[in-house]
Amino acid sequence: MLLNLYAKGQTRVLAAGVPDPQRRAPKELGDAVQVVLGIAGWAGTAAGVAGIMVTGIMMAVSVKRGEGSEHLSRLGMVLGGCILVAAAGPTIAFFFNEAGGKGNG
Repeated sequence: MLLNLYAKGQTRVLAAGVPDPQRRAPKELGDAVQVVLGIAGWAGTAAGVAGIMVTGIMMAVSVKRGEGSEHLSRLGMVLGGCILVAAAGPTIAFFFNEAGGKGNG
């Protein structure tokens, strides 16, 4: 009997309706976020280019001294950072795009 009352309560709770809030941010906030993300993307790209240039300069100077091997790991770290910066935007766009994923909404 208690189980029967519990089952009836479950159907009433499920039939009550689940709220469906809007998932879209206000336009002004979305525009401001896009500006900040654009600046961060350009800053990350500039930092990657500067990192590659500095690593190349350090490698050129170190070859003259005979210490060239330690800079390859630094170059790998810089290139890894460049890959992360370049892949961040498309990855987020894939997961949060309105047309992708489960559809509109």
